[in-house]
Amino acid sequence: MQNKSKKLKFLDLFSGIGGFRLGMEMAGHECMGWCEINEHARKSYIAMHKPKEDEWFAEDIKKIRANEMPTADVWCFGFPCQDISITGKQQGLTGERSGLFYSVINLVKSQKEENKPTYLFIENVKNLLSINGGWDFAKVLFELDEAGYDAEWQVINSAGFVPQNRERIYIIGHLRGRSTRKVFPIYRTNKKTLKQLVSGQQGMRIYDRNGISCTLSAEGGGWGAKTGLYLFPDNRVRRLTPNECFRLQGFSDEYFKKIRSLHSDTQLYKQIGNAVTVPVIYEIAKKL
Repeated sequence: MQNKSKKLKFLDLFSGIGGFRLGMEMAGHECMGWCEINEHARKSYIAMHKPKEDEWFAEDIKKIRANEMPTADVWCFGFPCQDISITGKQQGLTGERSGLFYSVINLVKSQKEENKPTYLFIENVKNLLSINGGWDFAKVLFELDEAGYDAEWQVINSAGFVPQNRERIYIIGHLRGRSTRKVFPIYRTNKKTLKQLVSGQQGMRIYDRNGISCTLSAEGGGWGAKTGLYLFPDNRVRRLTPNECFRLQGFSDEYFKKIRSLHSDTQLYKQIGNAVTVPVIYEIAKKL
């Protein structure tokens, strides 16, 4: 079902396999272009979403010039979290990957006022709020303010939409001087709880499949991966399949089938672990 509010044009930056695009298009919005540096993710994106030939595309966010970008109402981006995640090196916004946030902000600042997006739609790990004593999040808000945007944010657990325990912070930047409406809070609850049967190291813990999944990570669903193992009705303990992981992020089997033969299981696990949860994006997109 599509949203009946105004149709917005958007850019899909750090696109990965296109979770932002899918959720935004489900809400009735139109993609004007995308940017992704990873060749495997690009291959999946093209197979799944079939971008139009005249769509704007760029590989490297650091090489884009502001005047090359098409005008859009929304810029969507989940900038890299490797330096922010609790499993990373904790370098925060000074890290090479997560510091790419500044590349996007500089592109926004370089736009003519009439060409700036009305909304910035941002996603990252929950730890963005607390890393470096909260100073990095303060820097994010400061940069948004300097670029002309008022910000609102909410930590949303994907478990309210899909059976996966995945807390992420979503930030909406509203360009001052334009008529925009408040997006948050968004409420959605799932009464299922995560049930652990066997204790042990994170990757080797066994969970009840009737509960909700652990957070999917880029390390995937292998025996030693951080997503754990699952007990099925016939008492078999096994990892989640790539298809099951795609379902836990809100991608339909139809989309998964389009890329199943293109990659190894390891690559598929990595791509879906790096993706955003589509139903969450859709719910937010409906309120833009």
